Amino acid sequence: MKQLEAWRTSRNRKPLIIRGARQTGKTWLSEEFGRTRYEAVARIDLMNDERARSFFDGDLDVSRILRNISLETGVPITTDTLVLLDEIQECPRALTALKYFCEDAREYHVIATGS
Repeated sequence: MKQLEAWRTSRNRKPLIIRGARQTGKTWLSEEFGRTRYEAVARIDLMNDERARSFFDGDLDVSRILRNISLETGVPITTDTLVLLDEIQECPRALTALKYFCEDAREYHVIATGS
């Protein structure tokens, strides 16, 4: 958790990718971190939710993607919301979108988990 906290408070924060073998606690760790350090967590499951994968079709406009995630999860996304992109390996365009979060929206806290 100390490393996650250092990431959260970094002025040069970029989207964080947590990789590891399946069923090793990546999602649990991310959700627990979000629950204890943020006002809210907006999690989408890119393995089981085809609609969530469609958020990354077309242009990769960060505002549009965040709006869709907010509508899907029912969580208003602010700078005190952890955006969790679970199973990102299932949506290569979501992985590409992280570049745009880094370039255009560093104020948002984004964690992607995958194997």
